[in-house]
Amino acid sequence: MTVLLFLAPLSLGLGLIAVGAFWWSLRNNQYEDPVGDAERILMDDPEDRPAA
Repeated sequence: MTVLLFLAPLSLGLGLIAVGAFWWSLRNNQYEDPVGDAERILMDDPEDRPAA
């Protein structure tokens, strides 16, 4: 039963860290252009091909 005194605050702390990381990613515009990223992977870029 005493393990709950350790695990409950630990899980709350990890949850707060995850929420903080998500909030940081929103504030730093990590999700600004999801449509452009989805279309960019379909473009054929000659620089991506291996050299002959």
